[in-house]
Amino acid sequence: MEKITKKPELLAPAGNLAKLKTAITYGADAVYIGGEEFSLRTAADNFTAAEIAEGVKYAHERGKKVYLTANIIPHNSDIAEYGGFLKELEGIDIDAVILSDSGMFAMTREFMPNTDIHISTQANIVNWKSAEMWRDMGAARVILARELSLGEIREIRDRVPGLEIEAFVHGAMCISYSGRCLLSNYMAGRDGNRGECAHPCRWKYFLMEQQRPGEYMPVFENERGTFIYNSKDLCMLPHVDKLVEAGVDSFKIEGRVKSEFYVATVVKAYRRAIDDYFAAAPEEYKFDESLMDEVKKVSHRDYTTGFFFGKPGGTEQHYESSSYIRDYDMVGVVESYDKKTCMAKVIQKNRFFKGDEVEFLRPYGDFSKQVIEYMTDENGIEIEVANHPQSTVFIKTELELEPETFIRKKK
Repeated sequence: MEKITKKPELLAPAGNLAKLKTAITYGADAVYIGGEEFSLRTAADNFTAAEIAEGVKYAHERGKKVYLTANIIPHNSDIAEYGGFLKELEGIDIDAVILSDSGMFAMTREFMPNTDIHISTQANIVNWKSAEMWRDMGAARVILARELSLGEIREIRDRVPGLEIEAFVHGAMCISYSGRCLLSNYMAGRDGNRGECAHPCRWKYFLMEQQRPGEYMPVFENERGTFIYNSKDLCMLPHVDKLVEAGVDSFKIEGRVKSEFYVATVVKAYRRAIDDYFAAAPEEYKFDESLMDEVKKVSHRDYTTGFFFGKPGGTEQHYESSSYIRDYDMVGVVESYDKKTCMAKVIQKNRFFKGDEVEFLRPYGDFSKQVIEYMTDENGIEIEVANHPQSTVFIKTELELEPETFIRKKK
């Protein structure tokens, strides 16, 4: 088989400026962010115009890209405000704007004629003709719906040359077609298509018969009820070779409301898998199973490959619970390291003790383990427990730890 030489872009979520910097430090080629309006993640911190400018500058200085998400389904009032939002961005060299609406497409073309436009997964592109139409309108890239198989993606790639293809490869899945959901608006008055989703797909459901009000009957034969809409999380990490061979130009990780620790862990795992694939001959590539252990150390649901290998069956939903699996705590972040004293300055996040075995997730190289044998508070006084989140502690370690190294501990 002929070797594909162009590496796909690794695209990471950035809910705020700190997460943007973490994503780039841990190997992302590009990040996607949201402004304070028009993004579908109001739960994320999101970016002011000044922060967008700072994030773009930080990324570009390191040869990375920033895409701005403005993919709501807009009403008249949104359209009236969108022009003002675009004016605020004048002079900021954003690499692309992610849109789902043709009206906002036209306005973006008017205000930012030299900026690429990417078509959001909210546009539900599931066929090559739709992709072709967006290309002919001037879109540089389409972000395909999550409901496509690898074979369907390959056909779109073959039939629509000159158009970049982006696909979600990791993160939470939506019960509705790529996020076009009405449940939240109907049940909670919060419009998921305008960034305010209440996630009713994760709620517990029962049946109630009209003549027996208050008597709840399980939809599924389980005394705790059922989470009939609750999808497992997507993970294509063991299949990066198949994604590359299908013609995916950009591997997108979901999670703008997730933590910096999540971003660092998942980005680093995909970075390694992609680099390993391109370092080997196609017939010699072998996925490193330890990378799956890594992505299981962040808060997650059970993993699935979604629609990539065909339509999901009954095992793709998690019927018993909507809870996350959390086997590790992130307990601190390294701020600096003193080579003379071999002490790492750490900003504490969760409680940990002298004698704990911890792991260091570093921007470069493999993670390392160590038992904490000596630590002090910020005044140099030895302590037995780091007990105050956001306080500074110093840990003795022979490892020369880089800034932004995450310290995690198994529960």
